[in-house]
Amino acid sequence: RDRQHAGEILAEMLVAYKDSDALVLGIAAGGVPVAAAIAQQLNLALNILIVKKITPPDNSEFGYGALAWDGEIQINRDVVAQLGLSEADVERGIEVARNKVEARIKKFQIEDNLPEVKGRSLLLVDDGLATGTTFNTSIQSLRNQGATRIIGAVPTAHAQSAISTAKTLDALYCANIRTGYRYAVAEAYEYWHDVPDSEVLDIIKGASINSG
Repeated sequence: RDRQHAGEILAEMLVAYKDSDALVLGIAAGGVPVAAAIAQQLNLALNILIVKKITPPDNSEFGYGALAWDGEIQINRDVVAQLGLSEADVERGIEVARNKVEARIKKFQIEDNLPEVKGRSLLLVDDGLATGTTFNTSIQSLRNQGATRIIGAVPTAHAQSAISTAKTLDALYCANIRTGYRYAVAEAYEYWHDVPDSEVLDIIKGASINSG
């Protein structure tokens, strides 16, 4: 129905991790309500990851890359070529994304480093997997920090993205896999809204954000 319900469904799939030292990581903003529901249901620690899409100047929804909290950048060069973007366009896109990431880290008062991730199961959560760019950038950032076991959890995903992303994970849990040329994460939800920063802040205040 909504992100809360999606998190509850995923929690049932992830019940083996209940009451463990696993860390739930929600990708802001849309993944945070889903992650919070999982953490609450399974009595797990919660933290938030800041990752932003890198987009063309005329379309803030369509991403050809992503930039993470630690500076990790992934660019889909095939999409850049299809869009006819210059290297200057890409550099501007990266700078815009970097400014957004830095602003969110400051706004959410989240340190740009994570708790110790080595030897710990990480449950990486978003509200859906379309192209997978944001999710895969998050995975690489966590690997850079020494993560050895990353489990992906998304309520819905396009089949192609799920298959390719699963190859970079230790496991991927998804409640709703879709196919077809056109795919939008929102279509899998009965009630959909863009998650405002205020909602993320409320979740941060209400949860015990794990900082070490």
